[in-house]
Amino acid sequence: MSNLSELLPAGAGAKSASFVASGTLGSGVTVALKSDGTVEVVAAVSQTIGTPVTIKSSETYTILAAYDTASGKVVIVYQDPSVSYYGVAVVGTVSGTSISFGTAVTFSNVSLSGMRVVYDSSSGKMVFTYNAFNASGRAKVGTVSGTSISFGSESYWGSYVRTQNSTYDTVTNKVILFWPEFGLTNYPMQASVGTVSGTTVSFATPVSVGMDRTYSAFSPVFDENANKVVLYYSGSVNPSEARVGTVSGTSISFSSAVQFKSGDSGSPTSVYDANAQKTIVVYQDSTNSSYITAQVGTISGGSISFGSATVLISSGLPLPYSAVYDSGAGKSVFCLYDNGSPYYGTLVFGTVSGTTFSAGTPVTFGTGGCAYTGSAYDSANKKVVIGYSDLYNSPYNTDAVVFQNAGSNSVDFIGITDQAIANTATGAVIVQGGVSEKVTGLTTGSDYYVQGDGTLSTTVSSVPAGRALSSTSILLEG
Repeated sequence: MSNLSELLPAGAGAKSASFVASGTLGSGVTVALKSDGTVEVVAAVSQTIGTPVTIKSSETYTILAAYDTASGKVVIVYQDPSVSYYGVAVVGTVSGTSISFGTAVTFSNVSLSGMRVVYDSSSGKMVFTYNAFNASGRAKVGTVSGTSISFGSESYWGSYVRTQNSTYDTVTNKVILFWPEFGLTNYPMQASVGTVSGTTVSFATPVSVGMDRTYSAFSPVFDENANKVVLYYSGSVNPSEARVGTVSGTSISFSSAVQFKSGDSGSPTSVYDANAQKTIVVYQDSTNSSYITAQVGTISGGSISFGSATVLISSGLPLPYSAVYDSGAGKSVFCLYDNGSPYYGTLVFGTVSGTTFSAGTPVTFGTGGCAYTGSAYDSANKKVVIGYSDLYNSPYNTDAVVFQNAGSNSVDFIGITDQAIANTATGAVIVQGGVSEKVTGLTTGSDYYVQGDGTLSTTVSSVPAGRALSSTSILLEG
């Protein structure tokens, strides 16, 4: 809930519920429901970047990250050159703006040239897809328990695989995997639908996406509003395009290609903005000095259209590597690395307005260089976790950092305290259908709305996250 109207439906009487307080709460204050069932005061939060935490005291490659909702943990994945480029996973626990890690677990017994990880929310499992150097595609299911992760048996899904990417369909509860098949003429793009059962995953017979040319970079993303998969792709001599995929059972079909720019869009990275209900693709624009550029894609029926391109960064030629949507702040966060000295990692974040992406001021993270990034959103702690590897500046560590966007927890507004409640104590909160008599200084007959800082106002405004509050009225006594 984001405004007071939902507390007082027509004809309702006084209603309250007991909650455990997270922090000391006064009487008559607005409170928000936390993921653990406790309540906290509604308040604005400022942008914060934590101190980097070392995962491994050496360089690593192909950093990935995913959030496990069932365990409330972030899993960081990387290739370890010290052990023949095997795949390694480690479980991280967020506390405030810091993160701690359990023991790293190696999940592959071959040298890898590519890997991906997605979270299957239906099974509560992590799905790891990877491929040996110019060889077969393989997969394993990971189960997080405490601060560790274990893996099921390995399955196979493709031959002659050099690169691959995946996304998760939250409606059909399927993993959607993409890769160019280098064993076939012109290396056509293949797609396969994966189903988790227990601690294994199986992939259906691959289907052709309809692309009969080699595309060097591609990024799939699932549009939850349209219930479609969007595949963004580009190549050095081809226009940059997108196709819309529809999953049915264990198969997937695709629309015709729609161009979102002419020429190459190097290293496209995509994300779904749940607030705007649109996908965003960020890329290097080869036709405009390789500036980092964003475009918003809108699905209608089985096709997709695009808004105008917006330049996000026009200096340093940073490369996009990962993207994540911060639902607490209502912002998409793109993690880049700057290929110009001092090679710091860079965050670009912003919101969608109509069909345009509007970005805030970029910020840097870490104290050393940054070559690879993987990012995940911890929905329980409302933080973005970024794993990255320093290949430029000694001591070449593999680190992680926690980022908090400026925003507010007002989107989780649950009610108004009916008494003062001590930290960890249980007390009464007036909830939906109730009448609060603890709020003073209000004007009779006026409509009031919860602001981002927890105060009440007759003005409908935007919280710091940029998410507008709705405009339904409520009556309060006080």
